[in-house]
Amino acid sequence: MFHPLLLVAIGGALGSMARYGLSALIVRQVNPVHFPWGTFGVNILGCLLAGIFLVAAEQFPAVNQEARLFIVTGLLGGFTTFSAFGIETLSLIRRGELLIAFSYASLSVIVGVCAMWLAYSVFKAMLS
Repeated sequence: MFHPLLLVAIGGALGSMARYGLSALIVRQVNPVHFPWGTFGVNILGCLLAGIFLVAAEQFPAVNQEARLFIVTGLLGGFTTFSAFGIETLSLIRRGELLIAFSYASLSVIVGVCAMWLAYSVFKAMLS
């Protein structure tokens, strides 16, 4: 009925707005000095919501591909890509691929932060 890109775009826009609003609310309430509570809270909530949706999709066949695109890829993807990371890691664990799950989780964090540090360092040096 709806074009897949439109579903993802609308869901992503709504998820991004929700992330911004909730993160700002958490920051105002907690006043994080040393720990990024806003992002942490959004990431954990995104994983909780993704877990709920996974169960709903398994239990209710009426949850179609359009709903998955809108909710998981769009809404939750815009809210936090950490939820996609959680879904993929959980899928590996559920299939019994514990070593791959651990490797994926560890490497995603370590290599991701290293890549960001490398890009930051190189581009900062280029602009200095």
